[in-house]
Amino acid sequence: MPELQRLDAGHAPAVLAFELANRAYFAASVPDRGDAFFDRFTDRFDALLAEQDAGVCAFHVLVAEDGSVLGRFNLVDIEDHTAELGYRVAQHVAGRGVATATVRELCRLAVSAYGLRTLRAATVHRNVASRRVLVKAGFVPVGPADPAHMGGKAGTWYQRDLVDAVASEDRRGERRRSR
Repeated sequence: MPELQRLDAGHAPAVLAFELANRAYFAASVPDRGDAFFDRFTDRFDALLAEQDAGVCAFHVLVAEDGSVLGRFNLVDIEDHTAELGYRVAQHVAGRGVATATVRELCRLAVSAYGLRTLRAATVHRNVASRRVLVKAGFVPVGPADPAHMGGKAGTWYQRDLVDAVASEDRRGERRRSR
């Protein structure tokens, strides 16, 4: 069973392998990270951990039983009980509900572990799968995303108010289990 884990230094080799193995797949729907990302991966990874230690971001990886990374799920620019959500999943698990289930799990974690009340996420219009994940996870469109934020592409911001929605989901889950 895959497990959502907070990013730590020990994840570096598996994260790099994940990014390399899925580079072409990701580039089909989001701007490519570029060669510099891979050439300076260790420095960039260390910078992410420093941001996380400072409390401005919370990075997570979905780890398979064999230790490989199936996805990355990030909360960035944490401020005033709000953060921006970003995620990507490996091509071999795409379309199987992995992203949706993990985004929902991260929404619950955002409330319980980080005290967040609102998450925002932006996606380019052509990334239909990502838009579908957000809607299934309870996000609603709230307006256009600046193309400069989206690698020059047109996109939409989505938002989810967490506290009431997570409590409601928990109550529904409790009712199902009690039947």
